Amino acid sequence: MTAATAERATDRRRGVPPQPRPTRRTPLRTIAWHGLMVLVCVVSIYPLLWMARSSVVGESEIFSSPSVIPSGIDLSNYPAGWVANPPGFGQFMLNSFVICVGAVLGNLIACTLAAYAFARLRFPLKKLWFAVMLGTMMLPGHVTLIPQYALFSAIDWVGTYLPLIVPKFLATDAFFIFLLIQFMRGIPRELDEAAEIDGAGRWRTFRSVMLPLTVPALATTAVFTFIWTYEDFLGPLIYLSDLNDYPVPLGLRMFVNAMGNSSYGQLFAMSLLSLLPVFITFLLFQRKLIQGIATTGLKG
Repeated sequence: MTAATAERATDRRRGVPPQPRPTRRTPLRTIAWHGLMVLVCVVSIYPLLWMARSSVVGESEIFSSPSVIPSGIDLSNYPAGWVANPPGFGQFMLNSFVICVGAVLGNLIACTLAAYAFARLRFPLKKLWFAVMLGTMMLPGHVTLIPQYALFSAIDWVGTYLPLIVPKFLATDAFFIFLLIQFMRGIPRELDEAAEIDGAGRWRTFRSVMLPLTVPALATTAVFTFIWTYEDFLGPLIYLSDLNDYPVPLGLRMFVNAMGNSSYGQLFAMSLLSLLPVFITFLLFQRKLIQGIATTGLKG
């Protein structure tokens, strides 16, 4: 009898449940698993590679082959696309950054204050307002589209950036409020009590205790707000009418003409350039973003 067999027999006599045996992956299974992962990665990244290839070839070659390897390199689509639609793609990117900065600041300020109130303060009908806030997450945005447009039109905001930025300062994104609430609930209340003993009020406790500890969740809020605002097409399409105010999504749409005069090479070139801000943002805040999502998911 081997030592392992004797140990299992002793465990049975003591009433210890048997432990599952560790599974060993055979080399064939490991190769198959890695091959499947490589296939999934190739399928996922193929559209991006095809777009990169289409941005450096002529118009006639774009749809002629599904290959991601160009027959030749032609970078003329990039300078041509940058100045193709006045006022130019640089102005479109600048407009997007203006809208994104306003939206990020609005969500960071308003959603953090609202989350702190729900997570730490006591006020009348708190549970009711919390339920109403959660209910807005289940309401499709298209339901409120017409009332919002009528309101902004009545106060003469249509044609400006105000409808895209000001609502963010009113804590209208319930998803980020809920995310921050869940994160703040995991912070020990003893820290609030210690700050109160030291003479700190609610505002000082929020500024000196809660905010530094909520940095991962704030980074998650900022990154997702930036990405969703940067990629938003419907909002600018409804509220903006001047070409000089168009953001990147509307600027890209101008390369496709309903009459058939479309510049797909320039479209793919500018689409590839428009991905850079999102890619750089993710790289800069990757650690905080993953930490914020992971720790928020663990909070009760």
